[in-house]
Amino acid sequence: MKRELDSLVTQMHSSGVGYEEAVKEFKKQYLREVLIAHRGNQCKAAEELGMHRNTLSRAMAELGLSLSEV
Repeated sequence: MKRELDSLVTQMHSSGVGYEEAVKEFKKQYLREVLIAHRGNQCKAAEELGMHRNTLSRAMAELGLSLSEV
């Protein structure tokens, strides 16, 4: 997995993706995966992530991630 992440980081850097955009995309994809695993259940996803459901909801809004994508 580390090699895959290293490769992805190298590709993003080579393509000119900035730090802020890279972090945003990582967070968005990570949250999406956890939400999919819990079939959109924000309470269970937040518990797995170690955050309050309201914090997860706020993060989703900031990242433009909606439950319709899950």
